[in-house]
Amino acid sequence: TLFNALTGLHQKVGNYPGVTVEKKLGTLEDAHGRRVELHDLPGVYSLIPQSLDEQIAVDEILGPRPPSRQFHSADLIIVVADATNLERHLYLALQILDLGVPVILALNMMDEAERCAIHVDIAGLSRRLEIPVIAVSAKRGSGIAELRAEIFSSLKKPFIATRGSYELPAEVQSFFAPVAAWLLEHGLAPERMVQAEALHVVSDDSALTKWVAHPQYQELFARVQHARMQLTQRKWGWRQAETRIRYAHLDRLLADFVQHGSTHNLSRSEKIDRVLTHRIFGPIILLIVLAFIFQTIFAWAEAPMNAIENLFVWLGAQITAILPEGVFADLIVNGALSGVGAVVVFLPQILALFFFLTLFEDTGYLARAAFMLDRFMVKLGLRGYSVIPLLSSFACAIPGIMATRTIKNPKDRLITIMVAPLLSCSARLPVYALMISAFIPDLPVLGIFSSQGLTLLGLYLLGIMMALVSAYVLKRFVIKGTSQTFIMELPAYRLPSWRTILWQMYERAKLFVLNAGKVILAISIVLWFLASYPKTESVGTNGSSAGITQTSPPILQSYAGRLGKMIEPAIAPLGFDWKIGIGLITAFAAREVMVGTLATIYNVANADESSVDLQQALREDRDPTTGEPVYTPLVALSLLVFFVLACQCMSTVAVVRRETNSWRWPIIMIVYMNVLAYLGALVVYQGGKFLGWG
Repeated sequence: TLFNALTGLHQKVGNYPGVTVEKKLGTLEDAHGRRVELHDLPGVYSLIPQSLDEQIAVDEILGPRPPSRQFHSADLIIVVADATNLERHLYLALQILDLGVPVILALNMMDEAERCAIHVDIAGLSRRLEIPVIAVSAKRGSGIAELRAEIFSSLKKPFIATRGSYELPAEVQSFFAPVAAWLLEHGLAPERMVQAEALHVVSDDSALTKWVAHPQYQELFARVQHARMQLTQRKWGWRQAETRIRYAHLDRLLADFVQHGSTHNLSRSEKIDRVLTHRIFGPIILLIVLAFIFQTIFAWAEAPMNAIENLFVWLGAQITAILPEGVFADLIVNGALSGVGAVVVFLPQILALFFFLTLFEDTGYLARAAFMLDRFMVKLGLRGYSVIPLLSSFACAIPGIMATRTIKNPKDRLITIMVAPLLSCSARLPVYALMISAFIPDLPVLGIFSSQGLTLLGLYLLGIMMALVSAYVLKRFVIKGTSQTFIMELPAYRLPSWRTILWQMYERAKLFVLNAGKVILAISIVLWFLASYPKTESVGTNGSSAGITQTSPPILQSYAGRLGKMIEPAIAPLGFDWKIGIGLITAFAAREVMVGTLATIYNVANADESSVDLQQALREDRDPTTGEPVYTPLVALSLLVFFVLACQCMSTVAVVRRETNSWRWPIIMIVYMNVLAYLGALVVYQGGKFLGWG
């Protein structure tokens, strides 16, 4: 939020840890036109990284690696600390102060601190640390101008290094002296920083191994081992030496400059958590909230979807009236407009989904969901660290997979990547809505829910269940290992920022219309050609003689018909015909293309999921040989199960390849998910027929 306030950008924000997983760049400009480049780094609590996203931040802060070791690459470092939790957040500030770089400490969320009766002596803290300390509230915009002015002022001033954030205790100072002397002798740390670097090298193996290429490394290693032995004899524990020393200094700082009000009363967040994170009531409330969301996705979106539908109907009529009858008019109306309109009409439902997801993130409830689900996850081999990446996959698997960088355990991270695409993303929603609207009757359930909304909820729960089962199998038989203890900082509940919510909805709408629209338009045009050629005498130039039921010989003689009939035997056991087969192929480019594919094949101008034409075409389509319905509720259910489980997004496959740095895992993911989808649809369809539901 602070980065956006300074740069004017709109990077993703959320009231939970792990939102930023890669470096973001922005430009900061003052009133005189001077510009600086601002880097927003993933959140980190110390300079000892525990996960991939933290490694990105630490590498950026510390700069190039040995042998040409520098301790920073930035002209200025702004440490953003939560004013309500300074005990944890100032630890990083103390480490960075010892690097000998210009630093500004920005105390964010000062408005929250005041509400919690926390008073910070900002002037005193600034004098003690010898750096500028600025109080800000990024959400309310207070202190932003002062911080911006201080940034440009600090960049103009000659830098004078501070004397360091602490002194080593006398009882152990001699233990670190030989290591500090070696670093100073070989020019690997300036005098003002050598004490901190010696402490870091002794306490952290990764800090020691960075000097392994140095020709005198063995001498350093011997000195470090001797220091560790002395610390152990004094019962200090060399691994905890840096943490112990820094927190001792931090405690003195907090005692001198931070005052807390009464702590006898529970905070607002603690009172809410007693209900929402209750061991029994918490999961029940979460399930009810999810049911409400999927209910409203159908109910709230109906009016705007009808408006978009009418818009495409009107556009089709206008184009038909303007263009002369022929191939070009057929291409525009029954190819491009039909395919794009069939998917764009889902925009209101997708916006409704993102409204609730962003609301969850902004209020802090998403972090609570991770906390509540941890006890279920651990039984299946994962921890709560995986919950937020998995829940993020409801929007799109790509950011969900990238969010796994926050997971410290590499094997847990890999398992989460492999199961994240099983969570139903927004691209599946158009297919869900089409089939549910066409074949599931809208019946009231318990007076407040509908059968359609609960069916949609069931599809999302199926994806969650299969993701957890797949994670268990992978952990048990493929990617074996132990999980780490789950520790998560729960943010305070906050009122949502409606500006943030509306901006996120706008960004998602733009991505959906522009990115998905390009793919859908291209595939619709190609598919129109494949479904229209070669021409036969029974099909006119505008293709309308076939009507909405395209099972007549002309469509079967087209390129699309021949391709579909070729693959039909493989998918017939699932209840799918050749038209669905074509849709499954095109869905590998983008899942939502499935609806546009059916609209183009059926050649219904302006068809969409709320259009009576397409729904009626699906319900009334008959097998030309048997006269039986091609599509039934059982076929629809089989198709829905297939879409829940199948891996059909090439962009997701590319991201998995990048994050795992191997083609092995993307290939395994494609195989196991599509085999799972085929078997799932097979069991549903054949089982339904056996029970007489066909």
